[in-house]
Amino acid sequence: MHRSASIVAATAAVVLLATGCSAGGGGEDANTTLSIYGWSGEVPDGVIAAFEEETGIDVTFDSFDSNETMIAQLDAGQSGYDVVQPSQYAVQLLVQRGLIAELDHDRIEGLDNLAESFVDPSFDPGNAHAIPFAWGTTGILYNEACTGREITSWADMWDPAFSGKIYMLDNMLSAYIAGMQVRGLSILSTDEAEVEEGTEALLEQKPLLAGYNSTNAADLVGAGDACIAQAYSGSSAAQATAANPDVHFVQPEEGGTLWTDSFSIVEGTQNEDAAYQWLSFTLRPEIAAMLTDEANLATTNEAALAEVQDQSLVTNPAIFVPQESLTNAEFLVDPGSALAYFQDGWTRVRAS
Repeated sequence: MHRSASIVAATAAVVLLATGCSAGGGGEDANTTLSIYGWSGEVPDGVIAAFEEETGIDVTFDSFDSNETMIAQLDAGQSGYDVVQPSQYAVQLLVQRGLIAELDHDRIEGLDNLAESFVDPSFDPGNAHAIPFAWGTTGILYNEACTGREITSWADMWDPAFSGKIYMLDNMLSAYIAGMQVRGLSILSTDEAEVEEGTEALLEQKPLLAGYNSTNAADLVGAGDACIAQAYSGSSAAQATAANPDVHFVQPEEGGTLWTDSFSIVEGTQNEDAAYQWLSFTLRPEIAAMLTDEANLATTNEAALAEVQDQSLVTNPAIFVPQESLTNAEFLVDPGSALAYFQDGWTRVRAS
């Protein structure tokens, strides 16, 4: 979720995309090239360079800014990609569509380096189709010089004292994370009446907002132009907290959500050997540590933590959210047919 990007396009749309993407075909070049489609800013250049140097495989990396863009590209057929980097709910959608391959664990080295919480995850039992690489949360970023007090709850984002100084993420399911949980409900609910309660909460909040913002809300909080914002953990939150000691990232006591971005192999790739080499390479502790050092994101690799060069990043709560804060956190998953309830409510919220 940068992470809970709207599932709408991936679930409902008829895809009309050109498919002229880069490398990844078969023939005599098979397994001498590798085409990866991943999150912008999430795979360090140093990782790609080290892989190319060691293996002699030429890597092409194309980036996307939402799971929906990636899913639509694969859905269109003959994308040319060998490896993709879906978030947790997108793994489910890709499996349903038969777009990613079931993994042969005998061809992957380093699976035992994963932290326990990323082994056999609910969205991909047995890690059958995806190897988690990065993780984070949806929480709250706030400026204590502006709020005048500690922030601990989604309810604080409904406080009239901060009217005009509150930002929510410009994303349907991200907004509903707060709207559902502030009412004591689970974001995993598929009950129409409960989703409607979440909609009512967002409608009540709307007059208090400065806006919906997924681009520079962290900068606005850091500058004091906003008091409080719904935010993702990771690089932007870490930069804001580092630049201003009054800025803090917290996980709301109601829970918030966890997100995970993984590597999966595209079904039918002609560069399968190269793809498996990539999965094993990125599971090495010293390679996984580069995600934290270079991208300021939390690695799923337990063995990598000791390899992180800047150990202050490992203890930074805006990157590695403390485990004790995650007791009530939920993994966002595909809501299935209940998506229509969220869509209807979100349309009303945005129009209000």
